[in-house]
Amino acid sequence: MRQLGLSNGLRQRAHFLVTRMPLTEIDNRIVREAQRGDSHAFTLIVRAYQVPVFNYVLRTVGDRGLAEDLTQEVFLRVFQSLPSFSFRSKFTTWLFQVTRNRMLDELRARERRPRCIELDAVHTLSVVDPPAEQAETIEALWRAVDRLGLDLKMALLLRDIAGFSYDEIAEILEITLTTVKWRIYKAREEVQLMLTRPDIATTRRTADASVRRLRTADGAC
Repeated sequence: MRQLGLSNGLRQRAHFLVTRMPLTEIDNRIVREAQRGDSHAFTLIVRAYQVPVFNYVLRTVGDRGLAEDLTQEVFLRVFQSLPSFSFRSKFTTWLFQVTRNRMLDELRARERRPRCIELDAVHTLSVVDPPAEQAETIEALWRAVDRLGLDLKMALLLRDIAGFSYDEIAEILEITLTTVKWRIYKAREEVQLMLTRPDIATTRRTADASVRRLRTADGAC
């Protein structure tokens, strides 16, 4: 497979934040230069979005090795499909459509073959020397998110991790705005319920802190 310049420090840099981090749109001039075959311009695109794409893929599929492979393949697809990008949507919206489609292809293929990993063999949040309570809160939150159904998880992560608007999520997932709002509401509701379970939240205080984060992440819903 063509190597697309994903940095060696990707594992170390791919830290997750509970608070939303909206993506910065790369200058359309760079995208146009990449469409014309400028390798430096495409490298700038990869550098700008490799971590958010990897984060989204990892939290969706729950396996680091697979997420690294899929991230490579996403940018390979972007490289191959870039000439057809028409600028009718934001570049990041199109990029995450490509990401979503590659993940769905892989997950459907995996459903047709025996599982290679156990359900609980998921990677926990990577943080740098966090306070103990903060680490427990984040871990409890991600354990709950990991157990969401695929449709709910993808919508929630696009909103609360990638920072897309509801309209952009509807475009990425190719569903209605009403469905987007319902999935995000339902995902947060299910996470809130799971955080009360002893195998998810290690303490009541941890669960309560995680629920408050979910409630305030959007300012609504």
